[in-house]
Amino acid sequence: MEELNKYSKAVTQDPTQPAAQAMLHAIGLTDDDFKKPLVGVASTGYEGNPCNMHLNGLAEHVKKGINDSKGVGLIFNTIGVSDGISMGTPGMRYSLPSRDIIADSMETVVQGMSYDGLVTVVGCDKNMPGALIAMLRLNRPSVMVYGGTIASGCLNDKKLDVVSAFEAWGEKVAGKIDEAQFKKVIQNACPGAGACGGMYTANTMASAIEAMGMALPYNSSNPAISQEKVNECEEAGKATMNLLKLGIKPSDIVSKKSLENAITMVTILGGSTNAVLHFLAIADAAGIAFTLSDFQRISDTTPFLADLKPSGQFLMEDVHEIGGVPAVMKFLLEKGMLHGDCLTVTGKTIEENLSTIPSMKQGQKVVKDLSDPIKASGHITILYGNLATEGSVAKITGKEGLLFKGKAKVFDGEFEANDGIKSGKIEKGDVVVIRYEGPKGGPGMPEMLKPTAAIMGAGLGKDVALITDGRFSGGTHGFVVGHITPEAQNGGNIALIEDGDIITIDASKNTIEVELSDEELSQRKAQWTPPKLKVQNGSLYKYAKLVSSASSGCVTDK
Repeated sequence: MEELNKYSKAVTQDPTQPAAQAMLHAIGLTDDDFKKPLVGVASTGYEGNPCNMHLNGLAEHVKKGINDSKGVGLIFNTIGVSDGISMGTPGMRYSLPSRDIIADSMETVVQGMSYDGLVTVVGCDKNMPGALIAMLRLNRPSVMVYGGTIASGCLNDKKLDVVSAFEAWGEKVAGKIDEAQFKKVIQNACPGAGACGGMYTANTMASAIEAMGMALPYNSSNPAISQEKVNECEEAGKATMNLLKLGIKPSDIVSKKSLENAITMVTILGGSTNAVLHFLAIADAAGIAFTLSDFQRISDTTPFLADLKPSGQFLMEDVHEIGGVPAVMKFLLEKGMLHGDCLTVTGKTIEENLSTIPSMKQGQKVVKDLSDPIKASGHITILYGNLATEGSVAKITGKEGLLFKGKAKVFDGEFEANDGIKSGKIEKGDVVVIRYEGPKGGPGMPEMLKPTAAIMGAGLGKDVALITDGRFSGGTHGFVVGHITPEAQNGGNIALIEDGDIITIDASKNTIEVELSDEELSQRKAQWTPPKLKVQNGSLYKYAKLVSSASSGCVTDK
């Protein structure tokens, strides 16, 4: 059996560390506890967000599972930023950078405190990749616990979720609903604790990380407020102790094949384009070569099957009802679409885990059969062209069409675009261009859910395209292209577009082009000067100075 206290013995067993031992006695540990492994339980719990408001309570259940298995669980906290609350405000610039702060802080505590293992209890979008990046850097036995999805809201017998509130604003602006109806949607959209209910970024990342093997079966689909989630948290604590005994580390689980399993799950479920950013960064932390071409390769050969919001009708609670993510994985394994030999945090392979899992419920309508896909290939499309020489990411579900050609309507930032939409400047046939919102230009590469939701709410979703060097919420749908690289702040050609330029987005050829000659682009580039960074101090300034391109995952530690 592995040495369970490989790291903590430096403080608990070394006679030259009396002060450390005195301080550990002060928190209630005994001499017997000093012989046990110390396992950090990192919670991103905080009161200000439904996705995270219940996580500190779940962390206590994880700790119980560790302690019941003869370990010592020690809870610590780190930050989080609510995407839904910060969306459309200057605060959204802090969302993506929070991923790296979470990773850095978890790494710092586990290294600094000599913990032998790690369980992370996470909720909102950036919590999960931040936690996984930390696990991979540390490479100590680890399990991720997702806090679970929120229950659906309801108004007039219609299911609601957080995106319903954003789209209601667009409906109000367009005169489709009045102020009273708008207020009712807001008041009823989010009934309590849990992450946003559709296949948005939180549920996308949770499902993919479960498919990758770094979370227990059912972790991503167990509802936030359920006995299943409480039981699962205790089991996660026990599983971490088992990993310590077996000597299984994240590097034994995360591989090129497990990454392929994760992206296959993203594709089947119609998940968020944010998964591209995050899994590029996760692969980087794992030291695995995984690029934009791998996403396109998987998307080319994997159908989009799940009729889930934002483009479909169902929510994660409906996935739970048909058997959860393990039932979806079992379906994929039976169809030869998953690598079943990949190891997981149970200590068993995916195939072994799924051998006792019931299949999806007969007659269910959430996940379509391979013979009747929503789209025969994946919804994530990597586009290149003179507007994105280093790549861009589109979310094409098939409902928007595969080709859009229109005149550019250019906005130097999201707030300017929101004002333009509100004042009626956007017309059918326009390609809305929102630039200087990339990782450096934003800074922080904010999400464009507010403008895309407003466009959808105004009834222009099928008649307008939107492109940006920023990114999109998992709640975004419509004909949209984000992650355009090089970004405008770095002199990418998106910085050179003018109102009226003709832009063509072709998802069948995977291209995004502006109808300008190389000579014209060169002339415009010669007249362009990079704008001053929007911030000159603080954490966003540091982020802008350190962050890499979106096409390499926006990593900050290289």
